[in-house]
Amino acid sequence: MVLQAQEGQLTTSPAVRVLVATAVPAEREAVAGALTAPGADLIAVGVGPARAAAATATALTTAALQGAPYGLVVSTGIAGGFAPHAPVASLVVADEITAADLGAQTPDGFLPVTELGFGTVTHRPPEALVREVAAATGARRGAVLTVSTVTGTAERAARLLRRHPTALAEAMEGFGVAEAAAAHRTPVLELRAVSNPVGPRDRAAWRIGDALAALAEAFGKLAPVLESWHPHDR
Repeated sequence: MVLQAQEGQLTTSPAVRVLVATAVPAEREAVAGALTAPGADLIAVGVGPARAAAATATALTTAALQGAPYGLVVSTGIAGGFAPHAPVASLVVADEITAADLGAQTPDGFLPVTELGFGTVTHRPPEALVREVAAATGARRGAVLTVSTVTGTAERAARLLRRHPTALAEAMEGFGVAEAAAAHRTPVLELRAVSNPVGPRDRAAWRIGDALAALAEAFGKLAPVLESWHPHDR
C-alpha cells in the first residue's frame, strides 16, 4: 500500500500493478523466487524483440480489458556486458533502451531508422525510478541495447560502442517490451544481470548461473521500490 495526501489527510491506495517480462523460463524462475511486490505478474515473452513485443502487448491489452491495467512494465533477464564497465555478474539498469540495429547499412555506415525519416529507436525509463532501482540494487546506470543478432566479434562490439558510447549491455527483448508499453502509454524499466562480455563468442566463459543469482538477489531488494513508485513520479 502507498500513502497519499488527500484533503489534508493521508489515505492508502493500492500499489501499481507491475508486469515483469523475461525472455525464457529460466530467467522467469530466477525472478519468481524473489519477486515479492504485491500486484506484480511475471511472464516469459520469448526471445527477440518481435516476440517480446507481441507477448507484452497481449498481456497489457488483456489486463486493460479486464479493468486492471498495469502501471509499469519491467523487461529483465541476463545480458552481455560491455567491458570494463559492466563485468560478468554485475547489474545494469537502463536509462535508455535503444534498438541498436534497427535501420539501414549504407556505404557511409549505419543509419538508424529515425535518420531515415520514420519510427523511433529509443525509449527512456522514468529517471526517478532508474535512480531508485540503482540505489536499491547497486546496478550501474547506462544504455541497454536491443539487438536481433547477438554480438560475436570484437569489431562489432567496438562499432556499437562508437555509436552508443553510454552502452553498458546488450540483450534481445528490451526494445520490443518498451514498444508495447509505449503503445499502452505505460512506463517501462529494463534491469539486466551480465552473464558474459560483449564480443568474441566464448560459451565457456559465460556465467549464466551467477547472472541468474544476481538477478534474483536484485529482485529481492526491489519490492519497496516497486511498491512506492507511481507513474506520476517521472
